Amino acid sequence: MRSEKTGRSKAILEAIYALPRQDAVLMEVCGTHTMAIAKAGIKSLLPEGVRLVSGPGCPVCVTPAEVIDAALALSMDKKILIATYGDMIRVPGSAPGDSLQRRRGLGAEIKIVYSPVDAVELARERPDREVVFLGVGFETTAPGTAAAVLMAKEAGVNNFSLWSMLKTVEPALRALIGTEGFHVQGFLCPGHVASIIGERGFAFLPRDFGIPAVISGFEGEDILLAVYLLLRQMTQARPRLENEYRRAVSKEGNTLAMNMLARCFRPRADIWRGLGRIEESGLALREEFSDFDAERKFAVKIPLPTKTACRCGEVICGRLRPGDCPLFGGRCTPEEPVGPCMVSSEGACAAAYQYQAVD
Repeated sequence: MRSEKTGRSKAILEAIYALPRQDAVLMEVCGTHTMAIAKAGIKSLLPEGVRLVSGPGCPVCVTPAEVIDAALALSMDKKILIATYGDMIRVPGSAPGDSLQRRRGLGAEIKIVYSPVDAVELARERPDREVVFLGVGFETTAPGTAAAVLMAKEAGVNNFSLWSMLKTVEPALRALIGTEGFHVQGFLCPGHVASIIGERGFAFLPRDFGIPAVISGFEGEDILLAVYLLLRQMTQARPRLENEYRRAVSKEGNTLAMNMLARCFRPRADIWRGLGRIEESGLALREEFSDFDAERKFAVKIPLPTKTACRCGEVICGRLRPGDCPLFGGRCTPEEPVGPCMVSSEGACAAAYQYQAVD
């Protein structure tokens, strides 16, 4: 099986090199793509002049420092238990070294969970605490978060609440394309998100901006084929949306999941690291679920942003490569991260550091 895959990958590479030579900056939006590209050494295989850069597709990485600061403050409330994913616990706020992990050492009650439903079960088990789930993610994880809220409401688990840090991809990409100096000629679109929102969720890229787009799977062969399809579109000067990940992504997407999202959430403005405030890019709980809205329940206040040495915002917008950051590999390592891109399992800096994929 491995030899078959190697043979197919070799054939795709040969097809890439057979295309007319061209310079191209291609952005992989998804953090899972970023890690897969680094692990497979794909950047080193591509022709000179073809560059892959990271985009705003790592949920932990796009959560701004001031939101982390607010979560740190909330965690010190003695009646609150914070439930969150493993990556979030080590993400620093504005102050170097300050994280949920540090706050746990100071007495905050913080639990790592593997799903939002686990947080609801934790609230059942701990009626003496208000369990606040920090819900980060995009359209991929948002349906599971909606399911947890519905479960809590139906079961009357009133000591559970959600702090929705959920975001949607399209508004962020529109905002990114509109930034000064935007220089990306093609997008590798995230297969996980597309499995929920469908092919049509990324049709705006060629339609509204004339930018080639390919929905890609996560194997090395998937990514190489997506790169080939993007370069071929550029050669043909016919930007369009292609779906390389047909085994998981349909045109319409997962209508059940989308209906669940629409039932629980409404769009709202949200803040993105590196991109600032973007209208209708976040997901807030609808009014009927307000009793489960942690921001309302605990009157959460987001502090003003403070300047930090972290350059993650530029990395996830494709403006800076991880190795170009003066902190990379020195002051900022996976053991002592300065920014979220070095913490997350989908972070561009973590990928570059782990696989020495600095280009």
